[in-house]
Amino acid sequence: MEALSWKVRNELAAAGLPVLAPGINSVLAGGAEVEVDDGADAAGGVFVGWQASPRLQACASRAFGLKQLDEPVLRHSSAVRAAMLQAMAAVLSSAGFSVEDARDEYRPQELRVLAGPPSDQPPFWSLRDDELTLPGWQDAPAGGTD
Repeated sequence: MEALSWKVRNELAAAGLPVLAPGINSVLAGGAEVEVDDGADAAGGVFVGWQASPRLQACASRAFGLKQLDEPVLRHSSAVRAAMLQAMAAVLSSAGFSVEDARDEYRPQELRVLAGPPSDQPPFWSLRDDELTLPGWQDAPAGGTD
């Protein structure tokens, strides 16, 4: 599962999304959060969530803490998370990952990654052989002339 989580992080980063480092406190940054639940039960797996910016999180937390449940920031914060989950699911699916809604009351608004792309499929963003050939660095022609 750790290998799958790193593939997920790399794919989301390749798409240009900020990806939180494992273990980073969410008050320090926002972006895609990929976690591994090592449980051997149905709750185990690789999960992807979205952390909005620390400022948006603080505004939503403040409104919720003050029981201002009609505050527009709560609706907006939820809409941002839903949109980013939909976008991340589309990115991962396009790259060959099998993704579904987590369907877990302890992981609301998260994705579960069931599998990665086939092992014989390199990432679309990986270096290709023709990128490693530099013009002007070919072997000298036979006969010793330049």
